[in-house]
Amino acid sequence: MKRFGQGQSGFMTVGQSKAKIYAEKDTKVTFVDVAGVDEAKEELREVIEFLKTPEKFTRLGGKIPKGILLVGPPGTGKTLLARAVAGEAGVTFFSISGSEFVEMFVGVGAARVRDLFEQAKGKAPCIIFIDELDALGKARGMGPVSHEEREQTLNQLLVEMDGFDPRIGVILMAATNRPEILDPALLRAGRFDRQVLVDRPDKIGRLAILRVHSKQVTLGPDADLEVIAGMTPGFSGADLANIINEGTLLAVRRNKEQVGLPELQEAVERVVAGLEKKNRVLNKMEKERVAHHEVGHALVALSVPGTDPIQKISIIPRGIAALGYTLQLPTEDRFLMTKTELENKIAVLLGGRIAEELIFGEASTGAQNDLVKATDIAKSMVKSYGMSDKLGTITLDRERQPLMMQIQAPQEKGDYSEETAREIDCEVRRIVDEQYERVNRLLAEKKRALVEGAKVLLDREVITGNDLKTIMDKY
Repeated sequence: MKRFGQGQSGFMTVGQSKAKIYAEKDTKVTFVDVAGVDEAKEELREVIEFLKTPEKFTRLGGKIPKGILLVGPPGTGKTLLARAVAGEAGVTFFSISGSEFVEMFVGVGAARVRDLFEQAKGKAPCIIFIDELDALGKARGMGPVSHEEREQTLNQLLVEMDGFDPRIGVILMAATNRPEILDPALLRAGRFDRQVLVDRPDKIGRLAILRVHSKQVTLGPDADLEVIAGMTPGFSGADLANIINEGTLLAVRRNKEQVGLPELQEAVERVVAGLEKKNRVLNKMEKERVAHHEVGHALVALSVPGTDPIQKISIIPRGIAALGYTLQLPTEDRFLMTKTELENKIAVLLGGRIAEELIFGEASTGAQNDLVKATDIAKSMVKSYGMSDKLGTITLDRERQPLMMQIQAPQEKGDYSEETAREIDCEVRRIVDEQYERVNRLLAEKKRALVEGAKVLLDREVITGNDLKTIMDKY
């Protein structure tokens, strides 16, 4: 029978830090293993230099940043980057998650923070890395109930960051994908005084990431990673690693000796649209409806300017809800969209439903997701981008606050009157209705191509954008 507090795993060790400690030789990750985030790497080279030669910086009285906050979407490589900094500098690396500080016992989190910094000072020079900082560093005093234990832990972290001298060589790094909910005291100068953005990679970055993850994979001569990099705008590093892995598993399943381009392209489809559901058998009427719906989308996309090229049209069900899909893949990274391009996007989304109405005389429930997306784009045009002539060049969409902050101020009046809200509704309806009329005319003109395209799709189950373009050119 174990006594209270007996042994190293007893109750009295609860205040000890749970940080995993990696010695210099254990951190085998370097900047060679991190691709696609060159700007973030440049920012962090200074930290490595400081850990290697601190006297170079202190000679002129300079101080290295105490805390470095890595900010970016999930899967972009923030944790990997922190480990690479420790690996490059050849120093001890303390790694802990923000949630590991907070326990049911009051005062434990604060004790763990103190213990972590004590251990780090003993192992200096070193890096302390706190992953998911938002679990620990949420803004204090927000919401109807304050979380006493978490706030106490955060206070202790703030005190420790103020108290330690950066010249001893302890650098605090943290990662979060929700910087907007962090306590302002964490982000002031002298604490996390440098924020490094680790963003989703561009095409060159995606190609570099794919090369890193495919080092251990036997690629075929046709497996052009540049093609895959071009197909995946907006993908994070974790998504790209998943594509290489999915492609490898597909090649194994097909008893191939190498991973070819078809496997990698199918892996992109799996990540974008989900797994094929060949056991979800549609009846003949449903299949016809889905075929006309998908060809409707594709015909509009091929007919209006400035839309992404059509890669594939399929009536094989995929994922949770897709009974068919039209795969459009951008040819380049885009950071801006014009009013015309947004209207064309709405037109393509409405193409499926209008094709159903033209051929079968009524719509089905299959267009629900398209309508949600089309309405969201129209709302953004009116409320966020000032693209409505009636409402003018103003924005009515305030940045969405965290839920707790919304609870804090229920008495706050809305940003606009009921009359303006009614005008917004009318403008959203007008934008969608205008595109509806436009697509209705367009598909009525191309009805023969729609019928022929759906017939070919029913026969083959999958066709390419070029196949449909050939049918369009016939008529």
